[in-house]
Amino acid sequence: MLDWENAGKPKLLSVGYSLRAPELLFRKMEDSEVLIQLEKLKAKSEALQQQKNMNEQTTTETTQPAHTALKPEIVFDDFAKIDLRTGTIVSAEKVEKADKLLKLEVDLGFEKRTIVSGIAQHVNPTEIVGKQVIVVANLAPRKMRGIESNGMILMAEDAQDKLHFVSADAAAGNGSTVS
Repeated sequence: MLDWENAGKPKLLSVGYSLRAPELLFRKMEDSEVLIQLEKLKAKSEALQQQKNMNEQTTTETTQPAHTALKPEIVFDDFAKIDLRTGTIVSAEKVEKADKLLKLEVDLGFEKRTIVSGIAQHVNPTEIVGKQVIVVANLAPRKMRGIESNGMILMAEDAQDKLHFVSADAAAGNGSTVS
């Protein structure tokens, strides 16, 4: 019997066994048919390469900073109400039962403040201690997860949704005004 279990055994076929007449598995292709198929493959390859180039261009274009719509215009007097100060992060820790919040202690020179910020998914608390930042110092206090936050840290968001601290160009003393 001819089956998989007997394949490779020395007495696979019995004496006198006759094979079927051979038949073609594939038909012979003429040279002209081969050339036509090669042209089709070449055209498909070029189309795929063009698509790849377009995708790379699109990727390059999308990595450009995305410009979000501007908020409503304010008058100068409204902006002048905001008290921006330099400060240094003295301590940073994750807020219990909150994935996004960090509790920061910031030295503003004239006082230390607790600020709760939603940056836990973007920064490592141990790496930001000692970082000089810009703080909205006259923001009304607000409780978050039972902790009173007394200010706001300014951050910039890039096209990949990564946050970066906004800071003074040169190390300014804590409590320096920013205008």
